[in-house]
Amino acid sequence: MHRSFGQGPASKTSSKVSPHGPGQSKGSKMANKAKDNWRKWMWMFLGVIAALQLYFVRELLAAFALFALGFAGIAVCLASLYLAQKGWESGVARLAASQNTWVLAARRATAVSEEWVRRPLRRPDSEPAH
Repeated sequence: MHRSFGQGPASKTSSKVSPHGPGQSKGSKMANKAKDNWRKWMWMFLGVIAALQLYFVRELLAAFALFALGFAGIAVCLASLYLAQKGWESGVARLAASQNTWVLAARRATAVSEEWVRRPLRRPDSEPAH
């Protein structure tokens, strides 16, 4: 058993003990109660500050997550448009290099229609009808 300094059997004296506790008067008891009340409000205030900080951090993280999802959606849309354009480009290049009979017929038809567009509607020496 461990005893603190001054707590041995020889230190016992027959003194009156205050009803407010050992070594405390009524005034010091009230001061301690006021101090404890102040401490309670201080800890409540610190708890509220901590809770608000956690709330703000959560709000910032939620906003960051929403912006990240939005930018990821935009990136996916742009990537899909890029890949669609590249796919279209390679498909047209492959079609242009193709020697399929249908492709050759389409080329001839396109060339004929372009030639018709270049021709004037009237002959150069004709006069308009009145």
